[in-house]
Amino acid sequence: MAARNRLPPWHDQIRLANGRELLIRPIRPDDAVPLRAGFSLLKPDEVRHRFQHSMKELTQENADRLTRPDPKTEFALVAAEPLPPGEALVGGVARVSMVAGSGDAEFAILVSHYIAGMGVGRQLMLRLVRWAKGKKLERLCGDVLEQNQPMLSLARSLGFRQETTETPGLVRVTLDL
Repeated sequence: MAARNRLPPWHDQIRLANGRELLIRPIRPDDAVPLRAGFSLLKPDEVRHRFQHSMKELTQENADRLTRPDPKTEFALVAAEPLPPGEALVGGVARVSMVAGSGDAEFAILVSHYIAGMGVGRQLMLRLVRWAKGKKLERLCGDVLEQNQPMLSLARSLGFRQETTETPGLVRVTLDL
C-alpha cells in the first residue's frame, strides 16, 4: 500500500477556480517579510476594511506580532503560495484571539483582491470557527465595516448574526458556537 502524502495539522492545499493552488497553513515568523512586502499590493479599501482605518505600511512590529500568535489564546492562518514560509507570497491572513475573562473570541480576515471572490475567505473562516469550537468558546465575533458587503455576506452565509455597534458604519457579526 502506498503511503499517503499527508499534510501537517491545520495545513490544506486548495485549488481556486482560476487553477491557482494555495496552501492554507498556520502563520510562521518567516512570513513577516512577505507580509510587509505584499502590503503595498493591497488596495486602500482592502486595508480600510480590515483595519477600519487607512495604513500605508505594515510595520515590522505589527508584522512580528501577527506572525507570533500566543498559542494558548490566538490562532492565525495564511493562504499562501505552496512555497516555504518566507518565500511564499501571502494572499490572505486570518486571525482569531480569545477575549480574556469571557467565552468569546474576535476574528479578523484580510484577503487580497487578487484572490477575492474565490472562496478563500470562506476557507479561512471555517478554520477559525473550527479552532474556536475546539477551544470550547461560546461565541466568535468580528467588527466589519458596513460597506464591506462581501464579508457581511460571508458571515451571514455561515450563520453569523449582525448587531449594531456604538461606532457609526461598523457592524458586529457574531456566531454562537
